[in-house]
Order: sequence, then structure tokens, then C-alpha cells
Amino acid sequence: MARKDITMSPGELHEFLQSGFTLQVATVGKDGAPHVAPMWYVLDGDEIVFRSFTKSQKIVNLQRDPRLTVVREEGIAYAELKGVMIQGTARLVEDPAYVLEIYRREAAKYPMVGPEPVQLDDEALDQAFGRFAPKNTAVVVEPRKIISWDHTKLGGAY
Repeated sequence: MARKDITMSPGELHEFLQSGFTLQVATVGKDGAPHVAPMWYVLDGDEIVFRSFTKSQKIVNLQRDPRLTVVREEGIAYAELKGVMIQGTARLVEDPAYVLEIYRREAAKYPMVGPEPVQLDDEALDQAFGRFAPKNTAVVVEPRKIISWDHTKLGGAY
């Protein structure tokens, strides 16, 4: 008997990514070895976007080789495991205004300026992150291949 399909639908995938907090980002190092780092991220439509200092190893790697793989997963027991792995290409955006907008969206999702996420108006956003935006690069993940799994669809069977 064939195994039950456990892939996520586009809607399930969007909801899963929207509800997540940490993305494992793998880039290719100068020596060819993988460089993996956990990153906060937001969705821009259906695209995953994260940002990092332009001098960070992951951005330096992506400037040299734009290939990357990102993974978001959750679950402890086998029957609870859910995840997505996206292999793709990084589109690097150095526009400080775009990077600042990513900061705004991160601050609304993560506790970056206090113990809770906050909605920042333009003045508060510029005051908190304006000096950092020109030193950061945003990364838009352009998928080439998406692999997802949702073991809850197995109904306890293996």
C-alpha cells in the first residue's frame, strides 16, 4: 500500500510559515561547506524574507553564491512532525527603506524593542532601527524546490 500523502497544500504551507518564528538558513561557505544559522523571518506575500548585517557570513556567502536552503520545522513526537525545506536562490535587497520595513514587520512579530512585539510608527521605527538599516541586507527567498511534510496527516499510522 502506498504511503499517505503528507505534503502540505499551498494554504497549509503559508499558514505554517506564517505561524513560525525561527528559520534555519543554510548557505554555501567559501570552502564549499554549509553554513547554517537560525534566523527570524517574515512573509512578504508568499515570499520568505529575513535580514542580516551585510558583513555577516551568511550575506557574504550569498553575495558569492546565491543558493540557499531554508528549513522550518516543529514537533516532538513522530506523529506531530511538520516541516518545510525550501531550496532556492537569494535575492539580495540593500535598499535601506525596504530593510527598515522588514525591521518594522519583525518588531511586530518578535520582542525586539521590549518584552513583547510592538507596532512601530515611522518615527519609532527610525529611532529604533534607522541607523542599522543601511548596514543590513534583506534576503528574499526565491524557491526552486519546496519539500513539506505533515505527519499529523498520517493519523497515528506509520
